[in-house]
Amino acid sequence: MSESPPTTPVCYRHPGRETYVRCTRCDRPICPDCMRAASVGHQCPECVSEGRRSVRPARTAFGGGAAGRRGYVTKTLIGLNVLLMVLSIASDRGGDAAVGGSGFGGLLGGNTPLTDWGSVIGLAIFPDGTVGGVADGQWYRLITAMFLHYGLLHLLLNMWALWVLGRSLEATLGPLRFLGLYLLAGLGGNVAAYLFSAQNSASAGASTAIFGLFAAIFVIMRRLGRDTSSILPILVINLVLTFTVPSISVAGHLGGLVVGGLMSLVLAYAPRSHRSLVQLAGGVIILVALIGLALIRTAQLLAG
Repeated sequence: MSESPPTTPVCYRHPGRETYVRCTRCDRPICPDCMRAASVGHQCPECVSEGRRSVRPARTAFGGGAAGRRGYVTKTLIGLNVLLMVLSIASDRGGDAAVGGSGFGGLLGGNTPLTDWGSVIGLAIFPDGTVGGVADGQWYRLITAMFLHYGLLHLLLNMWALWVLGRSLEATLGPLRFLGLYLLAGLGGNVAAYLFSAQNSASAGASTAIFGLFAAIFVIMRRLGRDTSSILPILVINLVLTFTVPSISVAGHLGGLVVGGLMSLVLAYAPRSHRSLVQLAGGVIILVALIGLALIRTAQLLAG
């Protein structure tokens, strides 16, 4: 009985094509159209896709994803601040805030109905006779104040700092960690303004969060072993301006600096084995502490 002649292998994806090349992973025959170059030989499209799914995405030294390099969070925060500046100007119909303020041709200072609504105020009686403020239950002010500005110059200075610091930190920390840092620092500064400012004084601006970013970039660069000599002079200059320029919320800036520094220490020095859990727990502890301080201040104002 004669043996049947050997058959020529055909591509498993294209049965009409003969081939002697096989995938180095699954050993199935593949034609030239299905070959994908590998470190050794060729692989089929299915094995290449499976390999991509099994590869862990790249992470930064602090657990952040590669998406942070695109700066989406920084750009979104800037866009939100600009949008609220436009709405703030539009809310001041017939007022003196042609570009959101009063001094320097409307570039700086001055309030609008929107800043009156969203700035940090402890407890005050407004011109229309209504009572409002954080102590009156308007807790949203501790958040909204970090997105409102007194004049276009106030906005531009803060957005320039956010653009410079934010992109670097977002690329290093990743989008979610950077956003958490920014919001906690901004909240921390606003809580400090609530604690230490007069109950009827108003404060607003992204400076609370920006000062937190200054502290964070110093901590992160130190953790990475990089030179921080270029950061210190900028931080010192901003601190000098904080204490010398009238109408600046000293408590807000220092509060943002301290909380941003604390959160960045948690992000930078969390142990690798439980990094995400420690970072999340640290952020929650700081948040709870800030809420507790705000509750104490509220009790003081209502008791007085």
